[in-house]
Amino acid sequence: MSGLPSLVILAFALLFAGFARAGEGPFFITYTHQMEEPGNLEIAAKNVTGRLGTGNRFLGGATELEYGVKGWGTSEFYLDGQSTGSQGALFTGYRWENRFRMLPREHWINPVLYVEFENINGADKALLEVVGHDGEVDFTTPNAEARFEKKRELEAKLILGSYYKGWTIAENFIAEKNVRHAPFEFGYAIGASRPLALAARPEPCTFCPENLQVGVEMYGGLGTHADFGLAETSHYIAPTVAWTFANGTTVKVSPNFGITPTSTPLLLRFGISYEIAQFGRLARHAFNRSGVID
Repeated sequence: MSGLPSLVILAFALLFAGFARAGEGPFFITYTHQMEEPGNLEIAAKNVTGRLGTGNRFLGGATELEYGVKGWGTSEFYLDGQSTGSQGALFTGYRWENRFRMLPREHWINPVLYVEFENINGADKALLEVVGHDGEVDFTTPNAEARFEKKRELEAKLILGSYYKGWTIAENFIAEKNVRHAPFEFGYAIGASRPLALAARPEPCTFCPENLQVGVEMYGGLGTHADFGLAETSHYIAPTVAWTFANGTTVKVSPNFGITPTSTPLLLRFGISYEIAQFGRLARHAFNRSGVID
Protein backbone atom coordinates (compact mmCIF):
# COMPACT_ATOMS: atom_id res chain seq x y z
CA MET A 1 0.00 0.00 0.00
CA SER A 2 1.00 3.64 -0.42
CA GLY A 3 1.87 5.92 2.49
CA LEU A 4 -1.58 7.60 2.54
CA PRO A 5 -3.62 4.42 3.24
CA SER A 6 -1.16 3.51 5.98
CA LEU A 7 -1.83 6.82 7.68
CA VAL A 8 -5.58 6.22 7.41
CA ILE A 9 -5.15 2.80 9.05
CA LEU A 10 -3.06 4.36 11.79
CA ALA A 11 -5.66 7.07 12.39
CA PHE A 12 -8.45 4.49 12.78
CA ALA A 13 -6.26 2.38 15.05
CA LEU A 14 -5.72 5.36 17.31
CA LEU A 15 -9.35 6.47 17.18
CA PHE A 16 -10.63 3.14 18.44
CA ALA A 17 -7.70 2.34 20.73
CA GLY A 18 -8.32 1.83 24.41
CA PHE A 19 -7.47 4.80 26.58
CA ALA A 20 -5.46 4.60 29.78
CA ARG A 21 -5.62 6.90 32.75
CA ALA A 22 -3.09 9.70 32.84
CA GLY A 23 -0.69 9.39 35.77
CA GLU A 24 0.49 12.96 36.27
CA GLY A 25 -2.24 13.94 38.71
CA PRO A 26 -3.72 17.41 39.07
CA PHE A 27 -0.48 19.44 38.89
CA PHE A 28 0.38 21.96 36.16
CA ILE A 29 3.89 22.98 37.26
CA THR A 30 5.13 20.32 39.68
CA TYR A 31 6.46 17.04 38.28
CA THR A 32 6.04 13.80 40.21
CA HIS A 33 8.16 10.67 39.85
CA GLN A 34 5.33 8.98 37.94
CA MET A 35 6.56 7.93 34.48
CA GLU A 36 4.59 7.23 31.33
CA GLU A 37 4.02 3.51 30.78
CA PRO A 38 6.32 2.12 28.05
CA GLY A 39 4.63 2.37 24.66
CA ASN A 40 1.88 4.73 25.84
CA LEU A 41 1.36 8.17 24.30
CA GLU A 42 -0.19 11.02 26.26
CA ILE A 43 -1.62 14.00 24.41
CA ALA A 44 -2.28 17.06 26.55
CA ALA A 45 -3.05 20.74 26.33
CA LYS A 46 -1.96 23.06 29.15
CA ASN A 47 -3.35 26.58 29.08
CA VAL A 48 -3.06 29.68 31.23
CA THR A 49 -4.91 32.98 31.08
CA GLY A 50 -4.63 36.23 32.97
CA ARG A 51 -3.87 39.90 32.75
CA LEU A 52 -0.28 41.04 33.12
CA GLY A 53 0.10 44.45 34.74
CA THR A 54 -1.83 47.10 32.87
CA GLY A 55 -1.62 45.08 29.64
CA ASN A 56 -4.27 43.13 27.78
CA ARG A 57 -5.59 39.74 28.79
CA PHE A 58 -3.65 36.83 27.28
CA LEU A 59 -4.05 33.10 26.68
CA GLY A 60 -0.90 31.03 26.61
CA GLY A 61 -0.79 27.37 25.76
CA ALA A 62 1.45 24.34 25.30
CA THR A 63 0.44 21.23 23.39
CA GLU A 64 2.28 18.21 24.79
CA LEU A 65 3.09 14.81 23.34
CA GLU A 66 4.62 12.45 25.93
CA TYR A 67 5.79 8.96 25.02
CA GLY A 68 6.89 6.21 27.38
CA VAL A 69 10.21 5.04 25.94
CA LYS A 70 11.19 2.66 28.74
CA GLY A 71 10.08 1.96 32.27
CA TRP A 72 12.86 4.27 33.44
CA GLY A 73 12.40 7.07 30.92
CA THR A 74 9.92 9.22 29.04
CA SER A 75 10.29 11.83 26.30
CA GLU A 76 8.04 14.84 25.68
CA PHE A 77 7.68 17.40 22.91
CA TYR A 78 5.85 20.71 23.37
CA LEU A 79 4.55 23.27 20.89
CA ASP A 80 3.91 26.68 22.47
CA GLY A 81 1.69 29.55 21.36
CA GLN A 82 -0.20 32.50 22.75
CA SER A 83 -2.82 35.08 21.99
CA THR A 84 -2.93 38.56 23.53
CA GLY A 85 -5.82 41.00 23.29
CA SER A 86 -5.35 43.60 20.51
CA GLN A 87 -1.98 42.02 19.61
CA GLY A 88 -2.98 38.84 17.80
CA ALA A 89 -1.84 35.24 18.14
CA LEU A 90 1.48 33.62 17.31
CA PHE A 91 3.53 30.45 17.58
CA THR A 92 6.28 30.96 20.15
CA GLY A 93 8.47 27.87 19.86
CA TYR A 94 9.02 24.32 20.99
CA ARG A 95 10.49 22.34 23.90
CA TRP A 96 11.97 18.87 24.07
CA GLU A 97 12.28 17.25 27.47
CA ASN A 98 13.39 13.88 28.79
CA ARG A 99 12.99 12.37 32.25
CA PHE A 100 15.05 9.53 33.66
CA ARG A 101 14.16 7.56 36.75
CA MET A 102 17.28 7.04 38.86
CA LEU A 103 16.08 4.09 40.98
CA PRO A 104 14.25 1.08 39.44
CA ARG A 105 11.89 0.37 42.34
CA GLU A 106 9.63 2.40 44.59
CA HIS A 107 11.33 3.93 47.61
CA TRP A 108 10.40 6.39 50.32
CA ILE A 109 11.87 9.11 48.08
CA ASN A 110 12.12 8.50 44.32
CA PRO A 111 14.55 10.76 42.40
CA VAL A 112 14.06 11.61 38.72
CA LEU A 113 16.42 13.62 36.50
CA TYR A 114 14.82 16.00 34.01
CA VAL A 115 16.61 17.64 31.06
CA GLU A 116 14.96 20.04 28.58
CA PHE A 117 15.96 22.12 25.58
CA GLU A 118 13.81 25.17 24.86
CA ASN A 119 13.76 27.06 21.56
CA ILE A 120 11.21 29.80 22.20
CA ASN A 121 10.94 33.54 21.76
CA GLY A 122 10.34 36.38 24.19
CA ALA A 123 6.59 36.40 23.50
CA ASP A 124 6.12 32.94 25.03
CA LYS A 125 3.46 32.94 27.76
CA ALA A 126 2.99 29.24 28.48
CA LEU A 127 4.47 29.97 31.93
CA LEU A 128 5.43 26.36 32.58
CA GLU A 129 7.88 27.40 35.31
CA VAL A 130 9.18 30.46 37.15
CA VAL A 131 12.95 30.87 37.61
CA GLY A 132 15.38 33.59 38.59
CA HIS A 133 13.68 36.95 38.91
CA ASP A 134 10.86 36.23 36.44
CA GLY A 135 8.04 38.62 37.19
CA GLU A 136 4.90 40.15 35.79
CA VAL A 137 6.81 42.96 34.10
CA ASP A 138 8.81 40.50 31.97
CA PHE A 139 5.71 39.47 30.04
CA THR A 140 4.28 42.90 29.25
CA THR A 141 6.42 43.62 26.16
CA PRO A 142 4.17 43.80 23.05
CA ASN A 143 4.20 40.73 20.84
CA ALA A 144 5.53 42.72 17.88
CA GLU A 145 8.75 43.33 19.84
CA ALA A 146 9.00 40.27 22.06
CA ARG A 147 8.74 37.79 19.17
CA PHE A 148 12.21 38.80 17.92
CA GLU A 149 13.92 37.88 21.20
CA LYS A 150 15.36 34.37 20.84
CA LYS A 151 15.58 32.12 23.89
CA ARG A 152 17.55 28.93 23.44
CA GLU A 153 17.82 27.52 26.93
CA LEU A 154 18.84 24.37 28.73
CA GLU A 155 16.87 23.42 31.82
CA ALA A 156 17.52 20.71 34.38
CA LYS A 157 15.35 19.58 37.27
CA LEU A 158 15.83 17.26 40.18
CA ILE A 159 12.43 15.71 40.87
CA LEU A 160 11.77 13.99 44.18
CA GLY A 161 8.51 12.08 44.57
CA SER A 162 6.89 10.09 47.37
CA TYR A 163 3.67 8.29 48.21
CA TYR A 164 2.39 8.46 51.78
CA LYS A 165 -0.99 7.11 52.91
CA GLY A 166 -2.65 7.97 49.62
CA TRP A 167 -0.86 11.30 49.22
CA THR A 168 1.45 12.07 46.30
CA ILE A 169 4.16 14.50 47.42
CA ALA A 170 6.68 16.02 45.02
CA GLU A 171 9.51 18.53 45.18
CA ASN A 172 11.30 20.01 42.15
CA PHE A 173 14.51 22.03 42.08
CA ILE A 174 15.10 23.87 38.77
CA ALA A 175 18.26 25.22 37.13
CA GLU A 176 18.09 27.03 33.78
CA LYS A 177 20.56 28.79 31.50
CA ASN A 178 20.48 30.50 28.15
CA VAL A 179 23.01 28.70 25.92
CA ARG A 180 24.50 32.00 24.71
CA HIS A 181 24.39 34.37 27.65
CA ALA A 182 22.72 35.28 30.95
CA PRO A 183 23.38 33.74 34.38
CA PHE A 184 22.22 30.45 35.80
CA GLU A 185 18.67 30.90 37.09
CA PHE A 186 17.00 28.80 39.75
CA GLY A 187 13.47 27.97 40.80
CA TYR A 188 11.36 25.43 42.64
CA ALA A 189 7.97 23.74 42.66
CA ILE A 190 6.38 21.63 45.38
CA GLY A 191 3.02 19.90 45.47
CA ALA A 192 0.79 17.45 47.30
CA SER A 193 -2.32 15.71 45.98
CA ARG A 194 -4.72 12.93 46.85
CA PRO A 195 -7.74 11.22 45.27
CA LEU A 196 -10.97 11.53 47.23
CA ALA A 197 -11.07 7.73 47.55
CA LEU A 198 -8.25 5.21 47.35
CA ALA A 199 -10.18 2.06 46.46
CA ALA A 200 -11.15 1.87 42.79
CA ARG A 201 -14.35 0.18 41.65
CA PRO A 202 -14.02 -2.79 39.26
CA GLU A 203 -16.48 -1.32 36.74
CA PRO A 204 -15.90 1.85 34.69
CA CYS A 205 -17.20 4.87 36.56
CA THR A 206 -17.24 8.61 35.90
CA PHE A 207 -18.90 10.06 39.00
CA CYS A 208 -16.76 8.19 41.50
CA PRO A 209 -14.64 9.81 44.23
CA GLU A 210 -11.51 7.89 43.20
CA ASN A 211 -11.64 9.71 39.84
CA LEU A 212 -11.41 13.13 41.48
CA GLN A 213 -8.01 14.32 42.67
CA VAL A 214 -7.42 17.47 44.68
CA GLY A 215 -4.16 19.09 45.60
CA VAL A 216 -2.11 22.22 46.00
CA GLU A 217 1.18 23.33 44.54
CA MET A 218 3.54 26.22 45.20
CA TYR A 219 6.24 27.45 42.84
CA GLY A 220 8.52 30.41 42.26
CA GLY A 221 11.98 31.77 41.51
CA LEU A 222 15.14 31.47 43.58
CA GLY A 223 17.30 34.13 41.94
CA THR A 224 20.55 33.47 40.08
CA HIS A 225 23.98 32.13 40.92
CA ALA A 226 25.04 35.70 41.73
CA ASP A 227 22.13 36.48 44.08
CA PHE A 228 20.55 33.19 45.06
CA GLY A 229 17.56 33.63 47.36
CA LEU A 230 14.03 34.99 47.64
CA ALA A 231 14.69 38.71 47.18
CA GLU A 232 12.61 40.25 44.36
CA THR A 233 11.31 36.91 43.16
CA SER A 234 7.81 35.77 42.20
CA HIS A 235 5.91 33.04 44.02
CA TYR A 236 2.51 31.45 43.54
CA ILE A 237 0.23 29.13 45.47
CA ALA A 238 -2.30 27.13 43.50
CA PRO A 239 -5.10 24.79 44.60
CA THR A 240 -5.83 22.34 41.82
CA VAL A 241 -8.38 19.68 40.94
CA ALA A 242 -8.43 16.95 38.27
CA TRP A 243 -11.34 14.81 37.14
CA THR A 244 -10.75 11.61 35.15
CA PHE A 245 -13.63 10.32 33.02
CA ALA A 246 -14.43 6.65 32.49
CA ASN A 247 -12.61 6.62 29.12
CA GLY A 248 -9.43 7.95 30.73
CA THR A 249 -9.67 11.57 29.59
CA THR A 250 -8.64 13.96 32.36
CA VAL A 251 -9.60 17.61 32.74
CA LYS A 252 -8.07 19.85 35.38
CA VAL A 253 -8.24 23.44 36.54
CA SER A 254 -6.22 25.56 38.94
CA PRO A 255 -6.42 29.22 40.04
CA ASN A 256 -2.91 30.54 40.78
CA PHE A 257 -2.51 33.34 43.31
CA GLY A 258 0.60 35.52 43.27
CA ILE A 259 1.87 36.14 46.81
CA THR A 260 4.75 38.58 46.22
CA PRO A 261 4.79 42.11 44.74
CA THR A 262 6.48 40.96 41.51
CA SER A 263 3.97 38.14 40.89
CA THR A 264 0.92 38.33 38.66
CA PRO A 265 -2.01 38.62 41.12
CA LEU A 266 -4.15 35.92 39.49
CA LEU A 267 -3.66 33.31 36.79
CA LEU A 268 -6.12 30.62 35.76
CA ARG A 269 -4.73 27.35 34.44
CA PHE A 270 -6.82 24.68 32.74
CA GLY A 271 -6.01 21.63 30.69
CA ILE A 272 -7.12 18.34 29.20
CA SER A 273 -5.18 15.14 28.57
CA TYR A 274 -5.61 11.52 27.61
CA GLU A 275 -3.37 8.54 27.03
CA ILE A 276 -3.43 6.12 24.13
CA ALA A 277 -2.50 2.73 25.54
CA GLN A 278 0.29 0.92 23.65
CA PHE A 279 0.52 3.54 20.93
CA GLY A 280 3.88 2.16 19.80
CA ARG A 281 2.49 -1.33 19.24
CA LEU A 282 -0.59 0.03 17.44
CA ALA A 283 1.54 2.21 15.17
CA ARG A 284 3.89 -0.65 14.27
CA HIS A 285 0.94 -2.96 13.60
CA ALA A 286 -0.75 -0.39 11.36
CA PHE A 287 2.37 0.28 9.32
CA ASN A 288 3.18 -3.43 9.06
CA ARG A 289 -0.29 -4.11 7.67
CA SER A 290 0.11 -1.29 5.16
CA GLY A 291 3.45 -2.66 3.96
CA VAL A 292 5.36 0.50 4.90
CA ILE A 293 7.44 -1.51 7.41
CA ASP A 294 8.43 -5.02 6.39
